[in-house]
Amino acid sequence: MRSDQERLLDILEAIDRIEKYAAQGKKAFEGDELIQNWMVHHLQIIGEAAARLSTGFRSQNATVQWSEIIGMRNVLVHEYFGVDTEIVWAAVESQLPQLRRDIAQMVSEAP
Repeated sequence: MRSDQERLLDILEAIDRIEKYAAQGKKAFEGDELIQNWMVHHLQIIGEAAARLSTGFRSQNATVQWSEIIGMRNVLVHEYFGVDTEIVWAAVESQLPQLRRDIAQMVSEAP
């Protein structure tokens, strides 16, 4: 079983992979189905890793909106024909930078 620390590193890796293509901008995202699928896939990984963090860890780090992250994963997995790319891009652009900072801080503070 993976530890909370390993799951945090999984989240950071997924963010790195998303940012690799997000750097090309919204126009590239909108025009390339492969980039859209890449980002959705890695958002799913982030949500899955967040869901598998221990309840105690999530409680101790309640400033992160874990339920929203997990909820987005559930929508992306179960409502795949209804995925709104505007919402995906908005999450990538406005929420991932703060999530990266929060997760990186948690990793650096780990014993």
